[in-house]
Amino acid sequence: MTLDIDFVRHQYPVFQNPETAQWAFFENAGGSYVPRQVIERLNYFFKYTKVQPYGLFDSSVAAGEAMETAYRCVAELLNTDPDQLTFGPSTTLNFYVLAQAFRPALRPGDEIVVTNQDHEANIGCWRRLSEFGVVIKEWQIDPQSGELDIEDLKNLIGIRTRLVCFTLCSNIVGTMNDVSAINAIVHDAGALSIADGVSFAPHQLADVDRLGVDLYLFSTYKTFGTHIGVMWGKKEVLAKLESQGHYFNSDKPHYRLNPAGPLHAEIAALAGIGEYFDTLYEKHFTDVSLNRHQRGTKIYDLFAGHEARLANQLLNALQEMPGVRIIGQPQAAVGRRAATIAFIPREKKPSEIVKRLAENLIAVRNGHFYARRCVEALGLEDPDEGVIRVSLVHYNTEDEVKRLIEGLWGLC
Repeated sequence: MTLDIDFVRHQYPVFQNPETAQWAFFENAGGSYVPRQVIERLNYFFKYTKVQPYGLFDSSVAAGEAMETAYRCVAELLNTDPDQLTFGPSTTLNFYVLAQAFRPALRPGDEIVVTNQDHEANIGCWRRLSEFGVVIKEWQIDPQSGELDIEDLKNLIGIRTRLVCFTLCSNIVGTMNDVSAINAIVHDAGALSIADGVSFAPHQLADVDRLGVDLYLFSTYKTFGTHIGVMWGKKEVLAKLESQGHYFNSDKPHYRLNPAGPLHAEIAALAGIGEYFDTLYEKHFTDVSLNRHQRGTKIYDLFAGHEARLANQLLNALQEMPGVRIIGQPQAAVGRRAATIAFIPREKKPSEIVKRLAENLIAVRNGHFYARRCVEALGLEDPDEGVIRVSLVHYNTEDEVKRLIEGLWGLC
């Protein structure tokens, strides 16, 4: 079965508007478009229940119920318990709060392994703990391929290793790292694994228990929702973390690691993501016995096959273009390389090409995308120019990719 792309795009108001529908949008890793189901829930909340939730009057009761529906929906998609979720304003802030929650349990000389492949969100917050005597070790990418070598991790792990912080999928290189192999090494050493799933979550739906990491973080504005950061953790790990919320909320699961407090409307709207996936499921499948995670997994399988075809359409063309350096693997494969493709033109500045593409209603961007350490390790002299990144998701089309390829042939 293949994805009904026309039906998919019909769920997005942006594709129904004559002006915005003209654009071929390839900046999805910076933030995805939002389907009508999410927009309708957000609109309803602001119209009728924009009050403090969990009170005793009708609109407050409705607001609280809308938020609880969203917690349950995201938990069902991840196949977990809602009490294991924290919804913060962003993944970057969630990582910062998480690092502070770990800090009291760390001692001088304890070690944390970070990569130079990650978004800075999962690097900088841990590096700051060196001020308290924590030793930071860097798992470095190959400067040509951008890949991480599992043997290098083995050499970094020691008896003082407490945390290994890595990305499930690089937002520059596009590689989906071998989480099972990483977890085995980390857990054999008695350490915890902390995974940044921001660039992974648009392409793969995690069953968090089967994923095997101890903490998993991602952003819903990259997964067709509002601007929320989701943090999941194993119950036994969360229980040992120092509360970062108000002292009187230290026993409340959704509040103890969220000092900012919940964003009511944005959280309530997340239930629309589940409704969107259900709409697609009902279009493509007939089995009504599956739970929400199982339904979502089937939809993501359709996404993955479609995205791999589009990614290889572009990758094959880029390999034929003289003077183009592709970052990462030259072919996309489900579960191995996401449809996030970065490349470097050897003769022109990336910003010049991006500008020309925008003049032809093709939206891509260039830069380091907050993975500056990765871009520097790849040998780029100007990280602000960085790479050109094309990030595809399931609602992109073959015709859009064809437009991009035709545009690039005249520029690279």
